[in-house]
Amino acid sequence: MSLLLLGLLGLFALGLLLLPPWWRRQQRQRRMQAPFPAAWRSLLRREWPLYRRLTPPQQRRLQQLVQVFVAEKPIIGCGGLKVSTAMKVLIAAQACLPLLGHARGVYPQLSQVLLYPAAFALQRVHDLGAGVQMERREWLSGESWQQGQVILSWQDVVAGARVPDDGRNVVIHEFAHQLDQANGRANGAPPLGSREAHAHWAAVMQVEFQALKQALAQGLPCLLDPYAATDEAEFFAVASESFFEQGELMAQHHPRLYALLADYYGLQPRHWQTPALA
Repeated sequence: MSLLLLGLLGLFALGLLLLPPWWRRQQRQRRMQAPFPAAWRSLLRREWPLYRRLTPPQQRRLQQLVQVFVAEKPIIGCGGLKVSTAMKVLIAAQACLPLLGHARGVYPQLSQVLLYPAAFALQRVHDLGAGVQMERREWLSGESWQQGQVILSWQDVVAGARVPDDGRNVVIHEFAHQLDQANGRANGAPPLGSREAHAHWAAVMQVEFQALKQALAQGLPCLLDPYAATDEAEFFAVASESFFEQGELMAQHHPRLYALLADYYGLQPRHWQTPALA
């Protein structure tokens, strides 16, 4: 076989390897440039009041991310639930809010979202110490798995969207876990890019985490939901909910935590006070 033929075969094989990523990029670019359906915009303004707080450029950027998410991420109904396009859009918009400030891709490790009508049950094994374990059934509104799956309760998705200032949003919570799990098991420290950034993150988070546990032990009122004291991973997820929905309060009561999350997410929710027109 001649060297020329070998070279042509090599170029052909290289083309086969490069074509799928190139095609996906082209498809994604076309989706982001397509007009955002008016029905989708009306849905977000009606069902998710937080959307109206975003500036027009932020709304347009979120719309692009939503179009990609809806097209690329399967949302599968479970427990007899039939998933409509409107349901996909409402989930996608809340899931993409944490991506609005920095380009991190649209959850490249996410393979699917499983959607139940309401809270769903999972069997959990709890270590009681001294080698004793107990299996217990738990009812959950959301769950994020390192393997690229997010499980959600539709009832809780809707409730979290309709009340935009209580610091409780199951979609933001679970997709914060997805960001955390981008480099392995969720531990409250998503990929940050440098050793110095990780050190600063750990220092601020650990102080805030310990302060929360101490305040709860003393019966003091706390901005963050007590579930944040479960572990560092839950602290990050719950803090993310509060950051997006209670930015002004977090900036007042937890300025270092707010500044850390504002830098990570590339956003300033404390200024999202006046609803913007879509």
